[in-house]
Amino acid sequence: MSDPLSRRSLFELGTFGLAGVALAPAASGALSSDGSPSETENVIRSWFKLWGESRTWAPFDALMAGDFTFSSPNGDDHISKAAFKLRCWEPNINLTRALDVELLIANGDQAFIKYLGRTTTGKTFRNVELHRVRAGQIASIECFFGGTMSFPAGVEPHQS
Repeated sequence: MSDPLSRRSLFELGTFGLAGVALAPAASGALSSDGSPSETENVIRSWFKLWGESRTWAPFDALMAGDFTFSSPNGDDHISKAAFKLRCWEPNINLTRALDVELLIANGDQAFIKYLGRTTTGKTFRNVELHRVRAGQIASIECFFGGTMSFPAGVEPHQS
């Protein structure tokens, strides 16, 4: 019998099987040793909660490391916190009603998050992001939304 995690067996599983195997160990790292959410998860959930609750920069700034970087398919290649504020936060904070976390898989200081964004115009969109947390702050975000497009990505009328 072959090793269930050999390259051949993973290839035979296909993309979804590979993603499941790759993420399964990380899912167990989402909780601290006492079963409560990890610091990484708490920081990230605070970040997403802010998008629905705050319209001022200060709480976002406080949650981001001084050397924070942001990357996305929109030409944002490790942009600084100041550039993120100007290019991403300012144009979108009043358009964003909420960002609802649908899936959060944390492993140590990193986490993948799939979320549903809700706009003030009644549209929705989904993104996936990789966050890195350091010393209780978000050190970096890599946003994956499928190519160059304007916010919000992949909008559709919200279905309840």
